[in-house]
Amino acid sequence: MGGEDEAVESVSGGCSRAGKRRRLWKKMKSQLVEYHALPGYLRDNEYILRHYRPEWPMKQVLLSIFTIHNETLNVWTHLIGFFIFLALTIYTAMKVPKVVDLNTLQHFPDLHKLQSELLTCLPSMPDFHKIRDELRTTLPSMDMLPSISSWHVKELLYNCLPERFSSANHTDSCVLHSVKEDLANIIAPLMIRPITRWPFFAFLGGAMFCLLASSVCHLLSCHSERISYIMLRLDYAGIAALISTSFYPPVYYSFMCYPFFCNLYLGFITILGIATILVSLLPVFQSPEFRTIRASLFFGMGLSGAGPILHKLYLFWGEPEVFHTTGYELLMGAFYGIGALIYATRIPERWMPGKFDIAGHSHQLFHIFVVAGAYTHYRAGLVYLRWRDLRGC
Repeated sequence: MGGEDEAVESVSGGCSRAGKRRRLWKKMKSQLVEYHALPGYLRDNEYILRHYRPEWPMKQVLLSIFTIHNETLNVWTHLIGFFIFLALTIYTAMKVPKVVDLNTLQHFPDLHKLQSELLTCLPSMPDFHKIRDELRTTLPSMDMLPSISSWHVKELLYNCLPERFSSANHTDSCVLHSVKEDLANIIAPLMIRPITRWPFFAFLGGAMFCLLASSVCHLLSCHSERISYIMLRLDYAGIAALISTSFYPPVYYSFMCYPFFCNLYLGFITILGIATILVSLLPVFQSPEFRTIRASLFFGMGLSGAGPILHKLYLFWGEPEVFHTTGYELLMGAFYGIGALIYATRIPERWMPGKFDIAGHSHQLFHIFVVAGAYTHYRAGLVYLRWRDLRGC
């Protein structure tokens, strides 16, 4: 009987807790108010008419991450983005430096056998011992680039391939050329030390900080005026950090062989980011009237990247990786620009006030474009890493 009583008590306790949760959700839902009932500091978008959380207790604010209101998707669009970039960071860190070669490796199931055959024929190559000695003496003392080009290594490897790739096997010449080139790309990095990764991880850190800060801001800002003030500053700082650190990989890897321009561009965007954060600390910057100015300021930060991109194209015109990365950067700029435009114009809710209170309003769309733009930049970063690992200066 004792066991039965305990079971009944356990079931009763579970039902009681479930009932309390349901009552809490019902109570919280009943506390959602319309725009005209909000305190002044929470009035930001007059086209979002209902489902606001006005000055809730902190416990209810935290629990509201699992309930439906007009900030729910604002929280989750960037929180999911944060976890995506956290996973990308872990993935990249675990695979460095091989992460840049994964797309190539998957097409060669017999890679290890091919590598063994290639490495076996290397000692018979002219000047191999000289090249090996130069690599050994040069690399330990270099922070950026070896004195011998990986393209030289690739050229030698290209002429040292197994006989089974000969024309006697009726291999199509285009396929043969492609296989030889891919194999050379795989082996060459084994003889050249990968370049530093800190600019790439700086960008990933900036992206995660921006996305997490935004999620926390949208979740907690309704608690009180003081919390709202702090959270909005944190949000602006996150945006500035994302834009600034997004410059680090393209600038560093494009101009790593030109220290003056590398330091000039990195210093400029860093100072501009800090200045933007300081300006965002001004109380007047928070008012809805400055929405367009806020968007324009961050848009201007992104637009300042046009200079380094044009300079990069001038220096490396004709190299496919340069066009590849520039295409990614233009796509990233389009995502950010469209998102900022939607945020500033408050489309689509301004066309049908009240119809997009829960889902589909401008801030949610802005968040989606930010995540898409940041991921596009991540893909560009992988191209930069592979390019510099193989190309050197």
